[in-house]
Amino acid sequence: MGGKEGNTLSTRAIQIGFLVLVGALWYWLAANRMVTPLFLPRPDVVWRSFVALVSGGEFWSAVSVTLTSIMQAYGIAVVSGLLVGYLVSRSRYSTRLFEPLIAASFAVPITLFFPIFILVFGIGPASKIAYGAVYGFFPVALNTIAGFSGVGEHYIKAAKSMGASQAQMFRHVLLPAAFPVVVTGLRISFFICFASVLGGEAISSASGVGNNIAHAAELMEPGRMFAWIVFVIVTAIILNMIVSHVESKAGER
Repeated sequence: MGGKEGNTLSTRAIQIGFLVLVGALWYWLAANRMVTPLFLPRPDVVWRSFVALVSGGEFWSAVSVTLTSIMQAYGIAVVSGLLVGYLVSRSRYSTRLFEPLIAASFAVPITLFFPIFILVFGIGPASKIAYGAVYGFFPVALNTIAGFSGVGEHYIKAAKSMGASQAQMFRHVLLPAAFPVVVTGLRISFFICFASVLGGEAISSASGVGNNIAHAAELMEPGRMFAWIVFVIVTAIILNMIVSHVESKAGER
């Protein structure tokens, strides 16, 4: 156990060290004007811009819109992905038929169809929710299919021979065996929804964090733009650490 904890601490130390190195490089490049301030403002300028953002109502309003859109998109992706994935996995024939189709659809850049989401749902949050939900659906569905269809046949036969009902089969055989793979799909889907909603807001939106980043870029306000970008990066890192921890705990079970 001590070795495992030591490895975890070592990994975290390396990750933190990398972030510190990136920050130091950023400061050195900006302080020595190796890059024009229009493209890379100094960290202290970005910090002052961030403080100004947080002290105003615009920041929290934009964050609220984006987080709400992400969670709604993710919820739709999870429910639909789990349902479709489980139903497909119940038959070897349906797995052979639909799994390649879903995988091939996932390989198509959904971004190409973003204008259609705008035409159908408008430039408000609804189009970003639909866009994120569609993109996030695929990893959940594919991992659910892989998880449940990959359960060993001998486990299923053993449970049936002991008189297990369908509910008992799902609870004690199928779900525990498929759970680690399904959780990985849920994790991937979350960050796809996160990126899709922010990207959609940056391309065409009237509100949200992505819209504020694009608006700051249009107004040539690099300090404010980088303040938003750094906020998104830090949020993504924190969320990734939380989700990775939950995934590792689920895998241990």
